[in-house]
Amino acid sequence: MSLHVVMGFGPAGAATARLLVEEGHSVRVVTRSGRGAEPGIEHVALDATDGRRLAGAARGAAAIHHCAAPPYHRWAAEWPPLIASVCGAAEETGAVLVMLGNLYGYGPVDGPLTEGLPQAATGAKGRVRAAGWEAARKLHDEGRIRAVEVRASDFFGPGVTDGGHLAGRVMPPLLRGKPVSALGDPDAPHSWSYLPDVARTLVEVAGEERAWGRAWHAPTGPALSVREMVDRLAARAGTGPVAVRRMPSAVLGAAALFSPLIRELKEIRYQFDSPFVVDSTAYETGFAARATPVDEQVGATVDWWRERLATPR
Repeated sequence: MSLHVVMGFGPAGAATARLLVEEGHSVRVVTRSGRGAEPGIEHVALDATDGRRLAGAARGAAAIHHCAAPPYHRWAAEWPPLIASVCGAAEETGAVLVMLGNLYGYGPVDGPLTEGLPQAATGAKGRVRAAGWEAARKLHDEGRIRAVEVRASDFFGPGVTDGGHLAGRVMPPLLRGKPVSALGDPDAPHSWSYLPDVARTLVEVAGEERAWGRAWHAPTGPALSVREMVDRLAARAGTGPVAVRRMPSAVLGAAALFSPLIRELKEIRYQFDSPFVVDSTAYETGFAARATPVDEQVGATVDWWRERLATPR
C-alpha cells in the first residue's frame, strides 16, 4: 500500500490516521510537538508552516491529509501561512492534498447548505477558511497541485472531547443524569458530523481522482436538534430524561472574559440560533461513504464516553 501523511492529530487527524493503518497504508503524522510511538503510525515533530521541512516529511506520499488547525482564536493570523506551506508541499511532492474544511465559509444561509452556495462569510474565521480552499483550488485548476476539500459540520462521536458541542460540556453531566447546556436554541435542527464518517470520507477522496478539484460535504445524517440528540444519548445511556437548558447570554458573556474559545464562538452563534442543515446528497450520489445510522452513532458515543470517564487519567 502507499504512504499517507496526516497533518494534525486532533480528533479528525487521529481517526483518519488510524483508519489508514487499518486499510494497510503506511502513515506519517506531522504535529508541532510530536507524540509517542503508536502501532503503524510514525510521528514527526515539525512546524507545519515550515514548507521545506513539511515537503521533506511528505516526500513519497500518495496524499497529504490536512487536518491541522491553529488555536481557534488565532485562525485569522495563522491559517494563511499554514495553507501556503501545505500547498507548497503538495506541489513539490506531487501528493494529493486532502483538506478538511468546515461550513463557516458559507456564512448565514436560509435553507439547507449545499456545495454550490457561494462562500459569502462575513466573519473573519469564515473568510479565512474560504480563502484557504480558494487558494488550493486555484492551484489545482492551474495544474500545479491535485486538491480536494471535505467539509464537515460540528464533530460528534468517539474521540471528540473538549471542542465538541455534544462532547465535553454535555456527556459527563448527561451520564450522571444532570442537566446540560446548549449554546443556542436547543430545538433548532442541526447537522452533526459523525467523526468516523468524516475520516472515511477523507480516506476515500484521496484515491478518487473524480473527486479532486472541488469541495464535498461529508456524508451527514438527518438534522437533529441538541434536545433531540440529548434525548437519544440519555435513552441509550439509561439515565432517564435529561433537561436541556439554553445557556444564558450573561453566562456566555462572563465565560468569554476568561476563555478565548467562548469569545470566538460569537461569530458562529447563528449556526445554533437557527436551523443549520447540511445536504450531502452530492457526495453520497457518487461515492461509497455513507452516514452511519444515528442510533449506531449514539451507541458508540455513549460507550466511548463511559469508558473514558471510568479510566483513571
